[in-house]
Amino acid sequence: MAAEQAKVDPMYQFTIQPLGGSEGWELAGYNIAFTNSALWMLITTVVLFVFVLGGMQRQLVPGRWQMMVETFTGFIDNMLEANIGKAGRKYVPYVFSLFMFILFANLLGLLPLGIVGVHPFTFTSHFTVTGVLAIISFAIVLIVGFWKHGLHFFSLFVPHGTPLPMIPVIAPIEFISFMVRPFSLGLRLFVAMMAGHVLLEVLSSFVIDGTNAGVLWGGIVGLPSFLLMVGICALELLVAGIQAYVFALLTSLYINDAENLH
Repeated sequence: MAAEQAKVDPMYQFTIQPLGGSEGWELAGYNIAFTNSALWMLITTVVLFVFVLGGMQRQLVPGRWQMMVETFTGFIDNMLEANIGKAGRKYVPYVFSLFMFILFANLLGLLPLGIVGVHPFTFTSHFTVTGVLAIISFAIVLIVGFWKHGLHFFSLFVPHGTPLPMIPVIAPIEFISFMVRPFSLGLRLFVAMMAGHVLLEVLSSFVIDGTNAGVLWGGIVGLPSFLLMVGICALELLVAGIQAYVFALLTSLYINDAENLH
């Protein structure tokens, strides 16, 4: 009898499923059931809280945990100072939390827990999540900009030195570019995380199908696919850190516009 082909749906891993059912969780026409996405957001929040709590010991001779937290904090502090100046220090708690939350979310979603029956959910692969994070950062930019500069904040859309006849052309372009920022910020993280996970799922189907087809196809298809999966997993670890850094970096650059204008 022919070996049964693997039935792997690359998109199934992104399905949001209510835990414990969705009936009886209606509120104002919306279903508020606790989902797998919400569960992993909660897990990520707890991990972040424990991570920060472990670094607040204030020992005279810092331990490894405290040094790790201080290293990440110093990294964010230096990034904000380089992009905003001394005024950037007050944004360290937010940008640090944002960076670590995204980093932990990306890394937790890569844990090989499927071998014990637990399936991690990478909620940063959903645009609804990354979009909300981007909107929060964008809202901070707007609040800071109007709070500090008032209506002069609109001068952000007219770069310094723009010739007067070019203002009607440049200003709308700058405004559109500014309004697209939260969309592009959230989309970049969402696409990067989703693409990597889809690729790993597709390769896993090649490994399973190649192995089920026999030794020959297992060596021709299954083994190279497995080795490629190992390499992609290592790359995904790098992408997890890079995407968290890019999100934090762009947030600091956008805040700089609100603080210093042009």
